[in-house]
Amino acid sequence: MTATRPEQPIPGYVPGHDLLAGKVVVVTAAAGAGIGAAVVRRVLEEGARAVVFSDTHARRLAEAEEALAGEFGAERLRQLVCDVTDEAQVAALLDAAEDFGGVDIMINNAGLGGTANILEMTDEQWLKVLDITLTGTFRCVRAAGQRMVASGTKGVIVNNASVIGWRAQEGQAHYAAAKAGVMALTRCAALDLAPNGIRVNAVSPSLAMHPFLAKVTSDELLHELKQREAFGRAAEPWEVANVMVFLASDYASYLTGEVVSVSSQHA
Repeated sequence: MTATRPEQPIPGYVPGHDLLAGKVVVVTAAAGAGIGAAVVRRVLEEGARAVVFSDTHARRLAEAEEALAGEFGAERLRQLVCDVTDEAQVAALLDAAEDFGGVDIMINNAGLGGTANILEMTDEQWLKVLDITLTGTFRCVRAAGQRMVASGTKGVIVNNASVIGWRAQEGQAHYAAAKAGVMALTRCAALDLAPNGIRVNAVSPSLAMHPFLAKVTSDELLHELKQREAFGRAAEPWEVANVMVFLASDYASYLTGEVVSVSSQHA
């Protein structure tokens, strides 16, 4: 978890300003050192009253909770194993937020990638990526939206899409279709929930660098992807987390149904 905390000073990384003061935030796929973990840290820095965060890896979740509790206080944290392909587990995640008064902000980060040529891609590969990345996001949007409507909470939902939902990349048909679906889901859910004062937006990152990504991606491909970006480098996970926090905050009070690119690759 400590890998998600920048060592000061780093240009662009600023201390919290209580943008989410008093809010109860739920974050999926938040163990490890990627975007989800960076979001958990950032919302705590921004004054969230409580954060319920999940992943499918129990050991890494426990380690993350222990590390964060020493810095932010155990009373503000709750971790729970959650597989977003299981509706009951998604419901249990939102139930955990009820212990703090109910979800105010839902950040849907869970997704699964992979590389396979369309001629060789199996139904199993296709369906697994779609079920986690798109249908899993749908389950979380639905569950959080239902809780917010029932409690009268004018909450916020932030989804994690990808620039691959806009542009083509070899071997990514399943992931691109899923992320394009997340974008469409975001736009339609925003209209469905607007009468209840609930906002729904998404971020669209490209390459957010963390140790696991470096382990599973060749140096050649990482170099190529970095060179496609305007700054010639990958984003840090906390840079994507900052945009998610903005969308979750009152600074974005009139913004809904939008997909905000955290990359120069809009198409």
